[in-house]
Amino acid sequence: MKSYLVAFALCCSFVFQSCAQERTTAKESEHKFAVVKTEAEWRKILTPEQYKVTRMKSTELACSGAYWKNHDKGIYNCVCCKQPLFDSQTKFESGTGWPSFYKAIHPEAILEIADTSFGMERVEILCSRCGAHLGHVFEDGPRPTGLRYCLNSLALDFVKDKK
Repeated sequence: MKSYLVAFALCCSFVFQSCAQERTTAKESEHKFAVVKTEAEWRKILTPEQYKVTRMKSTELACSGAYWKNHDKGIYNCVCCKQPLFDSQTKFESGTGWPSFYKAIHPEAILEIADTSFGMERVEILCSRCGAHLGHVFEDGPRPTGLRYCLNSLALDFVKDKK
């Protein structure tokens, strides 16, 4: 029975990796970002933690971010360039400890690129305007898209609805 479970897990892993590769739409080096700053300029406008996540592609600890349990209505913008990225109406509880969404505000707001770091094959999410690392997208989310955009709170700036 154990060998069947291992075979099943390997098969699922292969299918997931194949799907992740199909979702890859661009290479970061081929994309022209509208907002370009030097490292010194980014360090001047971001906290050290925000810089580490958005510019150095780090990840905040699960359950540590400001927005993973945020239930207010509003818009999540890129912390670096303020581009609107996700609407709170598409946020859901994923149980991962990071803010998760099933859809971006506009497909053009984010850039999906292959991420093979740490021996994994994933799809990284960048802000299409400034190239900030936001998190990753996985194909285990809810309907209607089946996607889970798993983001770092440190990469986001939440603007609460005034209504």
